[in-house]
Amino acid sequence: MVTLALELANWCERVRWADVPAAERALARLRILDTLGLVFAAVDSPPGRVVLEMAAQQGPTVAWTALAHATIAHARDFDDTFPDSVVHPGSVVVPVALAVGEATAATGAEVMTAIVVGYEVAARLGGAAGRNLHARGFHASGVIGPLAAAVTAAKLYRLTARQSAEAMGLAGSMAGGLMEFMSDGSWSKWLHLGWAAHGGIVAAQFAGRSFPGPVSVLEGRAGLYNAFLGEGKADLRAVVADLGTAWRGSAAQFKYYPCAHVIQPYIDAVLELGATHALSAADIAVVTCAIAPWAVPIVCEPRAPRLAPQNEMQAIASLPYMLAWALAHGSVTLEALAPAALGDPAVLALAARVRHIEDASLGVGFDARVSIRTRDGREFSARAAAAPADAAKVRAKFRRNAAISCGPQRIAALEAALDDAAFEARPLTPL
Repeated sequence: MVTLALELANWCERVRWADVPAAERALARLRILDTLGLVFAAVDSPPGRVVLEMAAQQGPTVAWTALAHATIAHARDFDDTFPDSVVHPGSVVVPVALAVGEATAATGAEVMTAIVVGYEVAARLGGAAGRNLHARGFHASGVIGPLAAAVTAAKLYRLTARQSAEAMGLAGSMAGGLMEFMSDGSWSKWLHLGWAAHGGIVAAQFAGRSFPGPVSVLEGRAGLYNAFLGEGKADLRAVVADLGTAWRGSAAQFKYYPCAHVIQPYIDAVLELGATHALSAADIAVVTCAIAPWAVPIVCEPRAPRLAPQNEMQAIASLPYMLAWALAHGSVTLEALAPAALGDPAVLALAARVRHIEDASLGVGFDARVSIRTRDGREFSARAAAAPADAAKVRAKFRRNAAISCGPQRIAALEAALDDAAFEARPLTPL
């Protein structure tokens, strides 16, 4: 019987760099650059230091290298996201591809093909679940991530289609991740992506040694979707629909601000209003945000920790705090997450004047509707959607992030190495 995992695996085994459309090729380079910048930005953060210590204790294995880099890449919540599933693909797929690619002496083209494959599988598996995983209290990236990591690793280990499907079957038993970190801002969220990268690599290694996993892992009675969501809650047809002709991995949206992706268009909207009408924080009486009901528990409620975040995690997931910071500072950078910033009385006072109302017409993608009423009675409104991929913005983001722990020569050398046409043909070396 040909299962969904086997259909995916057959496609993954066949696809070559020459088959990948030009737009996807360009995105693969940007995905690497973006993820490297995220690692540089968080490598010396508290969670970054802990995970590096743990990885050093385990020894220089491929799986632990990927775990460390994936955890660190996600540790500022600044990584790309699929709007339909809220899965973060880059922080899993790219570290896996780089770690396994280096270990197998894969060429740049082979590594980037594996990245494209990983994104495509993450898009399709996440899209079949939609936002139902979050609604059930599961972190979608922790559930989908191990399977995307498994096919990424399997591609570079040159496994057969059957072995790749079995790697997905094994990785399905490594899927998980509870959203309870939202209650106190603890760090399990970051580890979900590291564990996904680790689990996917280990699954591929086992499958490559004839240790089988269930190839019915997706549609089976006790498979991924039935177990996590309940019978009939996933759109299984979406997993393989138009496979090979519709490239869904490109739908992952880059972040340009270090906060939940749901918040991004609201920041764009208030910055536009502030600049257009020359508004200062002191001018503002009330900011009202219309928001999709599914997003309310992610960035709006419970309200008390959103108004006065006590740690970085709570700030990242706070619509009021992030909008107040944007209006007070004219942008949102990693500075907004610093411990000293969280207690800024002017920002907190403005955050208390940010309100939300539920609007079921929003939320098909990441979109926003915002109105601002000033103290003198004027009212302005704006709508915004998630910003499209912009190579110049991604590169600027990379340079800012990398500068946290790298010098300008190192940053320039990394960009040059990825831009060099010879990167595709050369075996991967440490970047």
